[in-house]
Amino acid sequence: MKYLLLFTILIQTITLVATPTKDHGKLMPYETNGFQNPTYPDHTLWQFLLQQYVDDTGQVDYSGLLKEKHVLESYVNILKEKQPSGNWSRNAKLSYYINLYNSYTVLLILDNYPTSSIKKINQPWDQKLIPLGGNVISLGDLEHEILRKMDEPRIHFAINCASASCPKLLNEVYLPETLDEQLERVTYEFIESDRNRIEKDHLELSKIFKWYKNDFLDGDIRAYINTYTNVNIAEDAKVSYLEYDWNLNGR
Repeated sequence: MKYLLLFTILIQTITLVATPTKDHGKLMPYETNGFQNPTYPDHTLWQFLLQQYVDDTGQVDYSGLLKEKHVLESYVNILKEKQPSGNWSRNAKLSYYINLYNSYTVLLILDNYPTSSIKKINQPWDQKLIPLGGNVISLGDLEHEILRKMDEPRIHFAINCASASCPKLLNEVYLPETLDEQLERVTYEFIESDRNRIEKDHLELSKIFKWYKNDFLDGDIRAYINTYTNVNIAEDAKVSYLEYDWNLNGR
């Protein structure tokens, strides 16, 4: 029965891959990268789960996902078996680590479901969960010791902490060939979303910009925001930070 279910999942996923994305009306090039390229992990299962259980606003159907937890476990095992090596490009490594982070965050929620917040879980970012490079690391290790050290500030809008104020969980796999476009898209969407209030003389920002200030143009938050908004922000604009909503990003 289990094998029949997995076969059904793969057939459904092939159908999904052949369907244009809602926002961009173009095919994601899965046939030429992570799904078929033997160098990289096969992301078919993760793509299926994202498209079935995450809506376009990033809200997650955790109760539905819980019924298919074994599929997610199969996916993270694929990531375990095919890890980055020296011949991988920077984008290949970066997309791998983003998918790794997001899939393990979802798995952590499912392991503790039902819960109203990731912060209800004991030390969610310190638990040693993720087999990588011969070690078992935490979500915090992956974020701070690997992802942030890759000098790509847009990762802060791609990795998801399963909370209402977090950048949304994108309902598509991050891939090397499309990574830059995907990172630009999620960065624009987050900065222009209601998680920030941007006016010429006053910025009320997500605390992400406070916690990781030095990751954004060496701390020049105004200049960084100016890159992603149509508002002409004054150099002396006041900056304050909004309360962070840690409620679960579930529906």
